[in-house]
Amino acid sequence: MKYAAYNEYKTSPMTWLDQLPTHWTAASLRWMSKRYAGGTPDKGNEAYWEDGEIPWINSGAVNDGYITEASELITREGFANSSAKWIPKGALVMALAGQGKTKGMVAQLGIPTTCNQSMAALIPDHRFEPRYLYYWLTANYQNIRNMAGGEARDGLNLEMLGSIPCPVPPVDEQQTIARFLDAKTAQIDALVAQKRLLITKLKEKRSALIARTVTRGLPPEAAKAAGLEPNPEMKDSGVDWLAQIPTHWRLRPLKRIVSIPITDGPHETPEFPLDGVPFVSAEAVKDGRVLLSSMRGYISREDHERYSRKYFPRKRDIFIVKSGSTTGKVAIVDFDDEFNVWSPLAAVRCDLWKALPEFVFYALSSEYFQGLVQVSWSFGTQPNIGMGVIGNLAVVLPPIFEQRLIAEFLGTEVARMNSLIDQAQTAIDRLTEYRQALITSAVTGKIDVRELA
Repeated sequence: MKYAAYNEYKTSPMTWLDQLPTHWTAASLRWMSKRYAGGTPDKGNEAYWEDGEIPWINSGAVNDGYITEASELITREGFANSSAKWIPKGALVMALAGQGKTKGMVAQLGIPTTCNQSMAALIPDHRFEPRYLYYWLTANYQNIRNMAGGEARDGLNLEMLGSIPCPVPPVDEQQTIARFLDAKTAQIDALVAQKRLLITKLKEKRSALIARTVTRGLPPEAAKAAGLEPNPEMKDSGVDWLAQIPTHWRLRPLKRIVSIPITDGPHETPEFPLDGVPFVSAEAVKDGRVLLSSMRGYISREDHERYSRKYFPRKRDIFIVKSGSTTGKVAIVDFDDEFNVWSPLAAVRCDLWKALPEFVFYALSSEYFQGLVQVSWSFGTQPNIGMGVIGNLAVVLPPIFEQRLIAEFLGTEVARMNSLIDQAQTAIDRLTEYRQALITSAVTGKIDVRELA
């Protein structure tokens, strides 16, 4: 839907906005609000935290947008012996610091609460509709973060928040804008939720199909079409969570189906010049593929040649992440481009007389193999699975010709599901962009919504 603009505009005195509707004004936040930070009672004093009754939130709460529950409850004693302060219901809170995207995010309170020192309370005066201010601050999330400098560790402070420039429509118009945006964003959010639910269901269906097919064979109709027995005789696998497998299939450890010993990349940190040979680690393993766009960096030709004496990646090689938060994730190399790998990746090169790489890739992606990984890994500062352990993990193998049929079937079906997932994600991205654009247009006066809310 196309929305009308205001009839007349004037030059804006604000640095973040070129023009305003002629009847709007502008002011810094310090002239139109109270601002104060919170505090945290001593975490080492149980008397401040056990059986508490006063709501207290941390900076992560801003991710909800509208806060209706406390992160924790503190005691009256804890409140009295800290710099925590009450913030009224309806006020805004902003994260002054925090991990990732948290810094600069804002939320409105649906409850009276206290907060930690990494958050600031924003209590607008009578000239501001809080909901309108919420949307203005949301629209300027990146501008606000930039006030703290470029370093992620640099935090915001109350002085910075006070300097935030704000357009100021008449209060009744602010209320109209807020009602309009509440209604429209709710509609968009509902559509996004539907798309996310669809993606979840598609991923579950994809996972179930892979798990069933690499352990029991093609679905009956597909098996019949391929000339295979649709309901093969089954036997006990000997693995608790695997149950039965076709009698003519067998379990083989990974180390018995490879053409070269399972290996990993170098255990040293190379220098990363501005160009050279792409060098990838665990973060490049995404959705079953190796993404050079997510490489760690480039390495020199000399380092590449030296590392390649141990292992040189080839098309159809399979990588298993063996350390970090994504331990167990797998990818198959589907390109011929030259690159090299770091030590968090274990490389599996199949003996083509014994195992088809595409089938093994699906087998390693399946729930049963991922379960084997999870019960086999060890913990230090992060999950880790050793090279010897990987080699002894078992794969269910049908005869080669059947592996090929299964790989072709899964390739087609998984590609179809992935296409639907991609379409849903594209729709989410577009809806998210439209949502942000609509908020920005409304709070900056680019569109006139007075007759629409």
